[in-house]
Amino acid sequence: MASNPRILVIDDELIVCESCQRILEEEGLEVEIALSGPEAFTKMKENPFDIVITDLKMPGMDGMDVLRTLRKEYPDTFVIMITGFSTVETAVEAMKLGAFDYIPKPFTPDEVSIVVKKAIDQKNLLLENIYLRQELSEKYGFHNIVGKSKKMQEIYRIIAKVAPTDSTVLINGQSGTGKELIARAIHFNSPRRDKQFVTVDCAVLSENLLESELFGHIRGSFTGAVTTKPGLFEVANGGTVFLDEIGNISLSIQAKLLRVLQEREFTPVGGTKAKKVDIRLIAATNKDLEKMIKEETFREDLYYRLNIVPIHLPALKDRQDDIPNLSVHFLKKYSEEIGKTIKGFTPEAMGRLIKYPWPGNVRELENVIQR
Repeated sequence: MASNPRILVIDDELIVCESCQRILEEEGLEVEIALSGPEAFTKMKENPFDIVITDLKMPGMDGMDVLRTLRKEYPDTFVIMITGFSTVETAVEAMKLGAFDYIPKPFTPDEVSIVVKKAIDQKNLLLENIYLRQELSEKYGFHNIVGKSKKMQEIYRIIAKVAPTDSTVLINGQSGTGKELIARAIHFNSPRRDKQFVTVDCAVLSENLLESELFGHIRGSFTGAVTTKPGLFEVANGGTVFLDEIGNISLSIQAKLLRVLQEREFTPVGGTKAKKVDIRLIAATNKDLEKMIKEETFREDLYYRLNIVPIHLPALKDRQDDIPNLSVHFLKKYSEEIGKTIKGFTPEAMGRLIKYPWPGNVRELENVIQR
C-alpha cells in the first residue's frame, strides 16, 4: 500500500459520507465517496482502494453484500463497517466474514480516525511482511548459493527438483558446509515460502528443553511451566521445520518425531489431546546415522522416514574449484559492509586459500575473509 492510502466511504446518506471524508482528509488522507454499492464498485474497477468504509444498512446492495463482493473480488482491501446501535450484532457477524472493524453511529471524529489508523497500520505491517518474504526468497534462492563445481551443480538440481514437493529431506555434511543455507533455499523455493521457516539446533538443547521446544507444554506439566506454551511444530504449522544436528536427539524424542512424520500429529508435554500439524521437515546431521542405527542409538524407521531425499554437502577441500568464487563473494559482502572498495586477491593469496584444507569449511573461509 502507498504511504498515503486511498479510502472509499460508502453510505446512502450524503451527510455521513461527507462527514467521514472531512475527518479523514484533515488527517491528510485521500478520500472518495459513493452513495451506493454499485457506484462504489464502478469506482473500484477504475482504481481499487486500500480501505473501504461502508454503512451496513443501505437500500438495494447493503453493507454485507458489499463486504462479500469485496472479499471475493478485492481480497487485499480492508473493510470497515458503519453501524447503528440496532445493527451491532450484524457488524460483529461482518467481522467474522472478514471485515477489519466497525464504527458505531453516531460517531466522533476520534472514533473514525482511530479505527482507520489501526487499519492503515495493520495493512502496512502486512505489506512489510510481504516485502520481507520476497527479500528472503531472493536472498535464499538456490541460484544465489555460491559454487559452480560439478558437485554443487548436482545439489542445485536436487534442490530445484525437491523444493516444489513436500518430501522430507536429510542433509548430511560436516559442520560449516552450509546445511542451513540449503534448507532455506528449499523452503523459499517451495509452495510453503509464505509460511514460517523454523530452525532448531538439536545439539545445544537438553532432552527436556528440546522436547518442550518442539512439542510445547501444558501449564503445570513440570516445575517452571507457569504458562501453556505452543511448540515450534505448532508455531510453524503450514511451513517448514529445520532440525539441525538431528543425530543428537534421544531415542524418546525420536519416537515422538516419528509420530509427527507418520501421523501428522503430536501431543504437548503434559497434555492428553493430540494436535494435528501440517509441516515440511528438513533435517541435517554431521553424523553417520547408518552407523548409529547399528549401534542402536538412532531409530531405523525414523531414518528411512527422514532420508526420502538425501543431500550430501561435500567438504570445502573436496570442491576447491569453488574457493575463488566463495572468496570473492565474501570479500564483496564485507567490503560493502565497512564501506571500503577492495579490488580482490593477489595470485599468491588466492593460491594459499585454495591449498589450505579448511577444516571448518565454508564458515571458516567466511570468518577468515571477514577478519
